[in-house]
Amino acid sequence: MPAQLLRRVALSTLASLALIPLPGVATAGHASTTPPATATPTRTDQALKDLRTLETSFKGRIGAYALDTATGRTVTYRSNERFPLLSTFKAPLCANVLHKARTSAPGLMNKLIKWTAADLKPGSPVTEKHVEDGLTVAQLCEAAVTQSDGTASNLLLKQIGGPAGLTRYFRGLKDPVSRMDRWHPELNDWTPGDRRDTTTPSAIGRDLRMLTTGKALHAKDRAQLNAWLLANKTGDERIRAGLPKTWTIGDRTGTNSDGFGGGNDIAVIWPRKGDAPIIMAIYTNRTPGLATDNETIAKTATILARGLGRL
Repeated sequence: MPAQLLRRVALSTLASLALIPLPGVATAGHASTTPPATATPTRTDQALKDLRTLETSFKGRIGAYALDTATGRTVTYRSNERFPLLSTFKAPLCANVLHKARTSAPGLMNKLIKWTAADLKPGSPVTEKHVEDGLTVAQLCEAAVTQSDGTASNLLLKQIGGPAGLTRYFRGLKDPVSRMDRWHPELNDWTPGDRRDTTTPSAIGRDLRMLTTGKALHAKDRAQLNAWLLANKTGDERIRAGLPKTWTIGDRTGTNSDGFGGGNDIAVIWPRKGDAPIIMAIYTNRTPGLATDNETIAKTATILARGLGRL
């Protein structure tokens, strides 16, 4: 074949090939036959979107931390921002007491503690009935965790060196954030920017994991703390309300409806018997004058469980 003819055939072939659109590539006069790939939203993405929407309607601030100990998956929202501990401190407080009794003060849990009517503080449904006879340290822990008894928490703080003693315990848990500075009820007096008596959802969530599922406590003491949390009588409208009734949940709440404090709840959760637990820490605060919103805490728990893939 003459060279000139060969050149014409080659050019014709190249021109034909140029008109064939490559997959995913648009050419002049031709639409792409393959649509561009789009990212599929993850459960975490959806959870964060839902929490932002919920926070807007709440007219306040939501801080949340959730950990599935079976998978290591977490869902967090404002989890490194400070919130007032309020009465959630009573769970690590009683863990501290249990640890002291186990390691350096044998017999402490059976020690009888007495007080006077002048020692009673607001929110003390158990200790106000026992001014005459007193209670053991173990009974005070039960009152503090299951009924959020304020006087009981002050009497227990005295057993560990006061608020500073609890801060030292936090540091022993490798928690550089959480701190206690005041006694009940003064610790509830909080305004934005105040670091006293505060934690972050991530910090307290990690502490709760160590105390309820880890090795921070002796196995018997860990079981006792979990038993008190499971017997809590103040949390039915919070995390528990946002999760299936068949789930086993131990929690400790915190409330301050008079100021910026709002409402909190920390929980250890077993979806089914034998399951590795979920840890949740939910903290909220609002402008003074707006009531604590239990429904928002419950909805946050639902969103977190969905984000972990458990609902």
